[in-house]
Amino acid sequence: MSKKSRRVATIFAIGGAGALVLSACSGAGGSDTKEIAFVQGVAGDEFYISMQCAIEQEAAAEGVAVNTQGPTQFDPSLQKTVLDSVVASRPDAILIAPTDATAMQAPIDAAARQGIEVVLVDATLDDPSVAVSHVASDNVGGGAEAFHAIKQMNPEGGKVLAMDLYPGVSTTNARTEGFEQAVAQDPDFEYLGVQYSHNDPAEAARLMTAALSRDPDIVGVFATNLFASEGTATGIRQANAQDQVKLVGFDAGPAQVNQLRDGTVQALIAQEPATIGKDGVQQAMNALDGNPVTSDIQTGFRVITADNLDTDGAEWVYRSAC
Repeated sequence: MSKKSRRVATIFAIGGAGALVLSACSGAGGSDTKEIAFVQGVAGDEFYISMQCAIEQEAAAEGVAVNTQGPTQFDPSLQKTVLDSVVASRPDAILIAPTDATAMQAPIDAAARQGIEVVLVDATLDDPSVAVSHVASDNVGGGAEAFHAIKQMNPEGGKVLAMDLYPGVSTTNARTEGFEQAVAQDPDFEYLGVQYSHNDPAEAARLMTAALSRDPDIVGVFATNLFASEGTATGIRQANAQDQVKLVGFDAGPAQVNQLRDGTVQALIAQEPATIGKDGVQQAMNALDGNPVTSDIQTGFRVITADNLDTDGAEWVYRSAC
C-alpha cells in the first residue's frame, strides 16, 4: 500500500467532563498503519490546536494515523487519565506536552516501558531521557524578549511583574525565569515577583486587580501564556489602567490578537507551534524507522505588535481550527 492510499484518521478531544469523540481508525482490525498519539496540554488552546494541525498534516504525508486527545483543564491529574487511556490503545509513538515536569514523569515513564516511542513537545520533564526527542521554543529567550518589549515602552523604568500558570510547568516557568533575569540586569526596573493564575483567566484577572491595588504604579506585566494573558488584560481593564500598564503576552491566539488590536495588549511573543508539531512527528518517525533522532530541538519566536500584525506578523498568529 502506498503512503497516499492509506487513510489517516484523527481523534479529536472535546470539552465537557473529558468526553471524547473517537473516529474510526484505518489501523483497526489488524492494519499495519502506524499510529501516533498527540496528548495536548489542554484541549481548546489555540497553541495546541495549531500544533495539532501541523501534526496531522505531517502524519498524513508519512501515511500514519493520528489520535489527538487533551484534558479539559491544564491539570496533570487530568492529563494522566488521558495518557493512561492513550497508552492502553498501544500507539506506536506518543507526542506529549507534559503539564507538570514532576507529576507527569512516572506516567510517561510507564508509557515508554510499554515500548512506545515518546517525543516531548513544548514542555519537558525532570528527567527527559525517557523521550527520544524534545522539541520546544526558546522559552528563556522569549521571557527576556518580553522584558525588552516592556522596556521599550517604558524607557524610564518602573515596577513590573509576571503572571505565570503553576510552579512546575517547565515551559512557562522558563519564560518567567528569562523575564526575571532580564529585569535583574536593569536597575531602572523593580520586579514585584510572579503570580500564579492556575491557567484560569478569571483568576489571572483577580490577581491583576489585587496587584494594582497594592502597587497602583505598575508599568508592565508579562503574561506567560494565552489564558494568563487573556485574564491579565481583563484585570487591567477592570482597574481602568489600560493607559498605564503595558502588557506583553506569550502566545498569539485569536483572543490575544483582538486584544492587541484594541490596545489592551501591547505586544505578543508568538511561538512556532506548527514547527514544533512537524518536527515532533519527524523525530517520532525517525525513531520508529530506526533512523537517527535529534534529541533536542529548539524553535524560535516572533514579537508581534500592532505595527506588524497585518504584515509579516500575520503568519505567526495561531489557528483556532484545522
